[in-house]
Amino acid sequence: MSHLQPTRKWDARYIGIVPHDNTYYAKCLMGGALACGLTHAAMTPIDVVKCNMQVNPAKYQRLWSGLATVLHEEGSTGIWKGFGPTLIGYTLQGSLKYGLYEVFKDLYMNVAGEEATKKYKPAIWLAGSASAEFFADIALCPFEMTKVKIQTSPNGSFPTAFGAALAEMRSRRLETRYPFGSLGPLWTRQIPYTMAKFVFFEGIVQQFYTHIFTAPKETYSELTQLGITFTSGYLAGIICAVVSHPADTVVSLMSKAENKGKSVGTIARETGLVTLATKGLGTRVIMIGTLTGFQWWIYDTCKTVMGLGTTGGK
Repeated sequence: MSHLQPTRKWDARYIGIVPHDNTYYAKCLMGGALACGLTHAAMTPIDVVKCNMQVNPAKYQRLWSGLATVLHEEGSTGIWKGFGPTLIGYTLQGSLKYGLYEVFKDLYMNVAGEEATKKYKPAIWLAGSASAEFFADIALCPFEMTKVKIQTSPNGSFPTAFGAALAEMRSRRLETRYPFGSLGPLWTRQIPYTMAKFVFFEGIVQQFYTHIFTAPKETYSELTQLGITFTSGYLAGIICAVVSHPADTVVSLMSKAENKGKSVGTIARETGLVTLATKGLGTRVIMIGTLTGFQWWIYDTCKTVMGLGTTGGK
């Protein structure tokens, strides 16, 4: 009679120091909510100018001159238009983006198995981030549509207060296509963006710990690990901005009254691929690079404070 004990099945949820149980995922949801909600809300002035550069490029040609134009015409409140829906929308989106990424990543690793996970790790990252963003965008869409409408409407033509703007979007839903009229373009923008954001972040972090910080990850201070997190996030954010910019421009153009009833394809053809890919890109690179770097830094700081450690590098 054999006395050998059965080998425990490999489980991705238990390969790290901290088990990935429901408490772990809940903490990741909290960290993602803070990471995205705070950073997107803080970048509202740049977002106001970026959206107007896409919608009215003749008037808003550059970041600093665009800021000056908004301040001159609408005062200091003008550059903070859309703050409310930005904060709420991206808090919801961030919680699902980061929290569900951890869930789907573990799920797909377990489906693939240990050997395939080691061999095809980037594919796991891509699948996990795409799945998470699919659901995150459903939560974001009504608030993103409201934010863009507030930011790109001529001064005085649309409410800027959060509650009044939501009510106006609902009452004019045939025109605004609220609440999910922009979901398709949003998926087109956000899913490639998030896939790039997560796979390049994870890959860059891994390169840092493989080629530069070659000692075991846990031997480095939390400050060093968070520095690697921010740098990796910033570099990943630059790639994200380029990948997702054409779809971002389409989302902004859909808010224009003259584009009412037009399909995404029609708007894209009329605007032209070069304009879609380049107009406002420099501003968006600054915005998304900084935003993504700080998002990962806030997220990993929250994880560190809650005893979960920083992301990636193993």
